Amino acid sequence: MSTVVALRPMPRLAAPDVRIAALVTCFARHRRSEEDVFWLKENAELLNILECTRASGGGGIGTQALQPHAGFYATAEARLGFFPQYYRFLLSMVLDLEDLGMAGDTGLRMAQSIRDADLPAAELSDLQRMEARRLLARRGLAGRKDTGLEDRLRAFCARPGTFALPNKKAAYELSHIVFYLSEYGRRDPQLDEAARTSLHFAGNLAYLEQNSDLLAEVCIALRYAGEVPPVLWTGWLSRETHLFRVASGPDGPVQDGYHDFLVCNWQRAVAGEDPFRKPLEAGHMRFDRAASEAAPLRELSRALYAMQGGRCADWGVMRRRMGAALSPMVRGLLDEMALGSAHFDAFFEGFVRARQS
Repeated sequence: MSTVVALRPMPRLAAPDVRIAALVTCFARHRRSEEDVFWLKENAELLNILECTRASGGGGIGTQALQPHAGFYATAEARLGFFPQYYRFLLSMVLDLEDLGMAGDTGLRMAQSIRDADLPAAELSDLQRMEARRLLARRGLAGRKDTGLEDRLRAFCARPGTFALPNKKAAYELSHIVFYLSEYGRRDPQLDEAARTSLHFAGNLAYLEQNSDLLAEVCIALRYAGEVPPVLWTGWLSRETHLFRVASGPDGPVQDGYHDFLVCNWQRAVAGEDPFRKPLEAGHMRFDRAASEAAPLRELSRALYAMQGGRCADWGVMRRRMGAALSPMVRGLLDEMALGSAHFDAFFEGFVRARQS
């Protein structure tokens, strides 16, 4: 007797504008309450990505797709008055909604009140001050004058050694600095060679960690700086993006990989590919990466630290010296990087801290 195998057809992929509308509805109404600050964070991130990639190709996504945010938009000024500490989230969302097609001039009034109250003066971080300055400038307003702000941010970027060592906070700040300096790809961020090297170092670490969220941001920043990321990185990101699982159904926990999902698809859009190629529904959805138990960066760091000496900047030599201390996967990753990653030799020298051995 022959065995009958039932084949489940792949869900039909909706048109791009339908998928975008489903995402907007999901994040606006079905994951968190509007009173939750993480609702602000998630929706601000999604709208920012849609605005800077000019969703649906025409500069907007249509008023119908934005309707789930009509209530928020109508109350945004009142929210700003009561929650001025969240002014960057609130203003960013309102500006993006207007630029994506929602009618109104609430963004200008909010920007004026933020400038008049000098809310950016409460920021301790140059990165946040730069974000605030960019938001105000989107409606033609200038905040407090700080002629050295961009110079300080570029100086931070131009320290490649910082980004040859595991430091996620510094790496994410590096990518965001490029986003703001470039106006999300609208102008030249004017990075010098050292800053571009920093991006490559940060990308090498992200690839070694198999961190698709950070690596996607680095690839976007490189494109905004006028460079094409290594094929090694973008090929791996393409596979990781394809392997994302989107689960719909009744409301449930939302501690998932939504940010990773959004940024990986943003990277696809910036590379000229069709983003969000998943069956998306206008309801509750979870976004999960394919499971992985590997921790290559941790494994390599432990092996290097255990050597206590004898470290050198030559990967070929180090490969022989560490021998069985590394798994085949980690050796394979480093072999790939040595062949396919820009600035690998200089990166590896800083990463192994050869001069300190």
